[in-house]
Amino acid sequence: MVKTYVFGHKSPDSDSITSSLVMANLEKELGNKEAEAYRLGNINKETEFILDYVGIDAPELLESVEDDANVILVDHNSPSESVDNLENANILKVVDHHKLALNTFYPLFLRFEPLGCTETILFKLYEENNVEITKEIATLMLSAIISDTLLLKSPTTTEDDKKAVEKLSKIAEIDAEEYGLEMLKAGTDLTSFSIEEILALDAKQIDFKDVKSIVNQVNTASIPDVLEMKEELEAGMNKIIEEEDLDLFMLLITDIVNSDSQVIALGKNADLVEKAYGVKLEDNMVLLEGVVSRKKQVVPIMTENA
Repeated sequence: MVKTYVFGHKSPDSDSITSSLVMANLEKELGNKEAEAYRLGNINKETEFILDYVGIDAPELLESVEDDANVILVDHNSPSESVDNLENANILKVVDHHKLALNTFYPLFLRFEPLGCTETILFKLYEENNVEITKEIATLMLSAIISDTLLLKSPTTTEDDKKAVEKLSKIAEIDAEEYGLEMLKAGTDLTSFSIEEILALDAKQIDFKDVKSIVNQVNTASIPDVLEMKEELEAGMNKIIEEEDLDLFMLLITDIVNSDSQVIALGKNADLVEKAYGVKLEDNMVLLEGVVSRKKQVVPIMTENA
């Protein structure tokens, strides 16, 4: 059989990495023995914590695929976030919880659901196909759902996510609250990262109508600790704005304990943040109380006001 590349998006988060592993395992259980998980970037501290806990290695790094390669996309479907040469690959399946951004000229398997995490969809697929969810797979699924929903506190959280966490925590034999807080805190350790790496950890290009933007989100247990690097972060953001010809760079520093986000906004359209949220930037910053979800609390509001 021909190899099948299974991967999530660039600048991978925990959902992207674990979903690749979980989807590749599902494919093998369903008969596609050549399915292999890959990653499109370096793993972050949180994902490293998860993989160490489970005792498995990170997927192999993949920079591009050959023409006509068989691929499966998880946790993304936008070509701009995907592997190089995707346009010449054969996309077999897509499992995602983001909006549809993919166009193909051939039929393929699509599973999109507006849930908090891709792993919740994969949990359903395992159950629907009567595939055993092992303790290892359950831990990977559970970890990603906790990550994407910030311990079920994010507005992206659905009843399906909650039900999955309840079932998976039993299979994994894990106290979701205790494990989840430890995992999320592990992901907030930025001490070993350079400014360039921090600004690329979870950066997504999201254009608000005609406003060319990058929105990056960094989780922390202490906003003041991250703001000690404010001068260096702003210098790095301005460099990216110039290199990428951006109108706006929006950095969300999200407090996982209090569920707020401190925003640093730079660029000629930084005032879009003020317009969208009815706030005033002071020294390029503003605290957005209760804002933790880029997908539900930033993208729609910023786009509507652009």
